Amino acid sequence: MNKKAIVIKDLLKFKYPENLQYSPDGKYLAFQVAQANEKKNDYERTIWLRKDNDAKPFSETGNVSLINWDDNETMVITRKKEDDIPETTTLYKLNVNGGEAQKWITLPFGLSSIKKVQDNLYIAIGGIDVNDPDAYKDSDEVRKKKIEEKKKDADYTIVDEVPYWFNGAGYINKQRNALFELRIKEEVEIKRITPKNFDVDEFIVEGKKVYYVGNTKDRRMQKYNKVYAYNTQSKKVEVVYGKSEYSFYGLFVLKGQLYAQASDMKEYGVNETANFVKVGKNTVEFVLDPHRQLFSSIVGDTMLGGGKGGVAKENALYTLVTDEDHIGIWKYDTNFKKTTIYDELGAVFFLDVSDKKIAFAKETENSLGEIYEMDLNGKNIKKITNLNGDVLKDKYIAKPKTIHYTSGKEKLHGWVLLPDNFNPKKKYPAILDVHGGPRCVYGTEFFHEMQVWASKGYVVMFTNIRGSDGRDDEFADIRGKYGEVDFENLMDFTDAVLEKYPNINKKKLCETGGSYGGFMTNWIITHTNRFCCAASQRSISNWISMSFLSDIGLYFGPDQCGADGLFGDKNIEKLWKHSPLKYAKGVKTPTLFIHSDEDYRCPLPEGMQMMQALAIQNVETRLVVFHGENHELSRSGKPLHRIKRLEEITNWFDEHTK
Repeated sequence: MNKKAIVIKDLLKFKYPENLQYSPDGKYLAFQVAQANEKKNDYERTIWLRKDNDAKPFSETGNVSLINWDDNETMVITRKKEDDIPETTTLYKLNVNGGEAQKWITLPFGLSSIKKVQDNLYIAIGGIDVNDPDAYKDSDEVRKKKIEEKKKDADYTIVDEVPYWFNGAGYINKQRNALFELRIKEEVEIKRITPKNFDVDEFIVEGKKVYYVGNTKDRRMQKYNKVYAYNTQSKKVEVVYGKSEYSFYGLFVLKGQLYAQASDMKEYGVNETANFVKVGKNTVEFVLDPHRQLFSSIVGDTMLGGGKGGVAKENALYTLVTDEDHIGIWKYDTNFKKTTIYDELGAVFFLDVSDKKIAFAKETENSLGEIYEMDLNGKNIKKITNLNGDVLKDKYIAKPKTIHYTSGKEKLHGWVLLPDNFNPKKKYPAILDVHGGPRCVYGTEFFHEMQVWASKGYVVMFTNIRGSDGRDDEFADIRGKYGEVDFENLMDFTDAVLEKYPNINKKKLCETGGSYGGFMTNWIITHTNRFCCAASQRSISNWISMSFLSDIGLYFGPDQCGADGLFGDKNIEKLWKHSPLKYAKGVKTPTLFIHSDEDYRCPLPEGMQMMQALAIQNVETRLVVFHGENHELSRSGKPLHRIKRLEEITNWFDEHTK
């Protein structure tokens, strides 16, 4: 019996778990569940609670978000409302014993993060404007007047630093993430800890101390950051490590000692794997090279928000790890001895850890995101939600079939998805899908767009080539080799798939990819005519313009092209050498371009340049610009925009293969 096809609009039915958090005593587990609202063209969220071994919705559905736990029975949440005062954040408390959420405090800034030090004492990251750094002290009346004044200037933006915009955040000129101390009595007493030009990256609370990393931003972003400590008793800030030599992140404390992940980016550039280091007073001591990225870098299109990638608990660090083509969970003890806690195919996206349990969100090849729980040693794994079981019931889900191949000196593998009732005697069109990054990975978890194409009769092929994550830095390092070793790998993979499945119609090969995959799409159409059509998404066509426009271009562009800066003939030559636009003359492949006008990672002009280069040569081309969307369109864009995007790509393929 034929099963039902997976269709584009199924994504309106998907439920997306987010932001797992145990209560301090581990008795309760809270998380968000998001789902598309087609009428509002947005997502609504509900807070769920695992209580008495039963996980179910606990809050109203709407624009709600779980911030953290305030005590063993009380969650801190946000509920955005239309009458909220701009540039403020109102927090509510929600008790596990029931009842309506109660308004707690309103903070006079946009809140990024808040953590409890002790009763009535909190540390938070909030946004400030360098031109008005003490605005958080304003009365409501003054704040409203300033907001009205800003409305008069809404038709223009002035920028004088870089980056002046950031993907997903819009224009960030003169905006800083500041560290605040909050004392909550009858009213909130607020003290800004960091100077007005300082930008905080992250912080942790350890007893009476607050450790944080960041740097002063004056005209341009800094490549490295520094480590500081704030004492909540003495009110003093101490510079822990003040040299600009490392990029620190992932601070944690074991046995009273401060550790971090840190990279000097000297050997493998900006994508270099960070080492574990012990951070002391003006000292950084190497501890361990994990040889893997300790977070999830797997790509997909069926998860929205995130959660914790690592948790320090009971003198051990539990962390996600991208290992080959899947995401596992590793544990490091105080001697940094590694224990593999969880190592199965699929994608783990985030986790939390209590004194006895580990909870995590995972997708498999035939299931969407669900919450699981297991013992600290990885035993007794239990699925505690069934958010998406009915969505895929009776649907045809193509199982990834592994293809092993050799390209150059590398032994690689990829996968194909075959249509339902695949017939070796029948001819099929095929789609090569290239992931972004480049330091990301494909896995075997459910991928909606690929399953849609398989249901429509396409053979879908995807692989992890040189430059991908999941192995060591040497494998991931393709600086100065963009369009060379990666292009060779992709063509060798395509050949291997065609050899394995000779009934694929070689004249009906399609190709697509986004971000780095969009770059590769542009490179492919300028270096081969073997594909009947292509769809280039959020791409890079010109490394020179990208480096001077992108929010990460200042460092990423030159680094990836093997240049040592943005100026000088040799550097410009390297940037241009790896630019697909340089090779656009003579392109014959009909190509669709998908871009968003608020994509500041791979800005819109990158797609526009390449599209125009084809158009002036009378090559069939089309550019679709999504307004109000950014680099995350395919993953977390507005529901109807995501549907339109996938319809455009799918229709383009159909037009050139059917």
